[in-house]
Amino acid sequence: MQIQTLLLIAPPILLALTFHEYAHAYVAHRFGDDTAKQNGRLSLNPLRHLDPLGTIMIFLVHFGWAKPVPVNPYRLKNPKKDMLWISAAGPLSNMILALISGLLLRFLFAAAGMPGQNSLMSLVMFMLIMSLQINLALAVFNILPIAPLDGSKILAGLLPARYENAIAQLERYGPFVLIGLIIIGRVADIPILGALIWPFVKFFSKIFAGM
Repeated sequence: MQIQTLLLIAPPILLALTFHEYAHAYVAHRFGDDTAKQNGRLSLNPLRHLDPLGTIMIFLVHFGWAKPVPVNPYRLKNPKKDMLWISAAGPLSNMILALISGLLLRFLFAAAGMPGQNSLMSLVMFMLIMSLQINLALAVFNILPIAPLDGSKILAGLLPARYENAIAQLERYGPFVLIGLIIIGRVADIPILGALIWPFVKFFSKIFAGM
């Protein structure tokens, strides 16, 4: 990856990860759990949320992670329902950022048309396109119902209580399933996760930005 491209995609990645984790912390705080706040995670400072290895992996293999926000369900009034919304807050924040990026792109294309290559406007538009796609990919990826992704906790909040034991068992093996899908995809050159994620990214890119 060229240095120029790296510098252009770094801000959208940092913004996407920071808002994702901040949203988790904010909603948990609103529901009565100040664990994240006590740990300095109720912050828009990227350094509070970034996992060094996870960030490096994003740039190397286009897959990575931030530090999970700590949540204490015993401090929540309705743990099952509240955890659902706390978990959903991260992907929803990325959808909001994607929508904002798409609307800005629509405005710039309408106002300035197609910019010249290597112009300042073309660089701004490239960053917005990256912001649109990164946030959409992060949102869709995280709602996959595989632990430790947010989707597993969203699913647990939606299912009746009688499925709690089954969900708990699935959460034990979720990380291995996720890692296995990534390794198989890289070794066999079969984009398993990409096949699940990119159709949604393209669909919402068309809706948000018309592209």
